[in-house]
Amino acid sequence: MKAYRKECFDDLNLYGEMHRFIPALLMWKGFKVGEVKVNHRPRKHGNTKYNLSRVVKGALDMLVVLFWQKYSTRPIHLFGGLGLLSGLLGFIIAVYLTVMKIFYGISLSNRPLLILSVLLIILGVQLVMFGFLADILIKVYYKDSKNYSIEKVL
Repeated sequence: MKAYRKECFDDLNLYGEMHRFIPALLMWKGFKVGEVKVNHRPRKHGNTKYNLSRVVKGALDMLVVLFWQKYSTRPIHLFGGLGLLSGLLGFIIAVYLTVMKIFYGISLSNRPLLILSVLLIILGVQLVMFGFLADILIKVYYKDSKNYSIEKVL
């Protein structure tokens, strides 16, 4: 059983199947969430509606909630970090291959590592650019609304 105060739902945007995560969303907004034991009775009629597809949908919704909680105001931190990591790894592989070619004369035409290094560098650039675009979109999204809650003005 769940019971909520009316003010909990001021500025709470629920969409899709996010109703599953109301307690987590309310905790994120600073509300205290508690539990009270209730007397559950066994099911007498019908079957459960929980199956594998609901588990998958719930897991994906949980990823959205986690992403939104951590990076809704700063997506560049996630995508830029992943992009820099990917680009750096690709660059390190490219430097290794360059050393192998210059100092040891090894042919690079049949090495899949060359394709991987180019792929990682391009992926890194794309992730950083995606982070910039996401950051701009978030700034536009929050332009007319506040991304924080004020409990009381003294």
